[in-house]
Amino acid sequence: MREVPIFCFFGFLDAGKTKFIQETMEDERFDENGAKTLLLVLEEGEEEYDSSRFAVKNSVTVHLPMDELTGAKLLEIDKIHRPRRIVLEYNGMLTFDKFLDAMPDGWLIAQVMAFFDATSFLAYNRNMRQFVFDKIQYADTVVFNRFRPEFDKLEFHKIVRAISRRPNIVYEYLGGRAEYDEIVDPLPFDIEAPVIVIGDGDYAYFYRDLVETPEKYNGKVVRFKGLVAVDKKMKAGTVVVGRHIMTCCEADIQYSGLVCLHASPLPLRTQDWVTLTARIDLAYHPIYGQVGPVLKATALDYAEPPEQPVATFF
Repeated sequence: MREVPIFCFFGFLDAGKTKFIQETMEDERFDENGAKTLLLVLEEGEEEYDSSRFAVKNSVTVHLPMDELTGAKLLEIDKIHRPRRIVLEYNGMLTFDKFLDAMPDGWLIAQVMAFFDATSFLAYNRNMRQFVFDKIQYADTVVFNRFRPEFDKLEFHKIVRAISRRPNIVYEYLGGRAEYDEIVDPLPFDIEAPVIVIGDGDYAYFYRDLVETPEKYNGKVVRFKGLVAVDKKMKAGTVVVGRHIMTCCEADIQYSGLVCLHASPLPLRTQDWVTLTARIDLAYHPIYGQVGPVLKATALDYAEPPEQPVATFF
């Protein structure tokens, strides 16, 4: 099967992605021995492409209206142009799953860059977080254009890292000077403490770090407040304890729990809040269907719900 790598550039209107793509297409190093390049534009920005300046000579530009983004249309474009690679300019107001669902067989996502105008990013994040989240979650690199010295980099950094720890973050100032983000993300709890105490506002960070790097928690003792889930199929002395976590918005709230083995005489029921102290062991459990973090409780008691029952990263 023919494989076609796609270089994706996300951003809202006037975020700077068109300018970056123009400069990329003008760069001789991007020519790749005359490989046919399809510049697929799902955005109508203020800037137009000047193909006469492209160093990538074997290229074609196709503008595709958002309402025509279908699998049949992309397959038609693929058959007509037979590109060896694709540069995609993607509209910030269109979720990326629309494109992923429509991609023809053989099209592969190679790289994703998300561009944001730093002067409007915080407002977009407050009012249209779903679209900000959508772009950052796929990104390998996040670029904040028009960044100003008086802006607080930590505020931007936290928003990106709450969504994903994968992308590089670049702050580009007026005049063209660029600065890479080098902020270290300390965990909001002490992982080397004899008992790792997870604050009510820190469960989302704890759960994500545990899932991403379970090995470093193997054998550790933790204490946190959680919500019980019980199923009749579970063996006696087995429950799930966790929290509901909101990553993006209310629509994506999910219960994120951990298997807990206990010897407590309490008649635990679903929706009970408890304070739990437990050792974490990495072991196979049928609830996971694979090896995962199994809590072995040393203390467990009823608790009052936290002020904010749904855990978040922000």
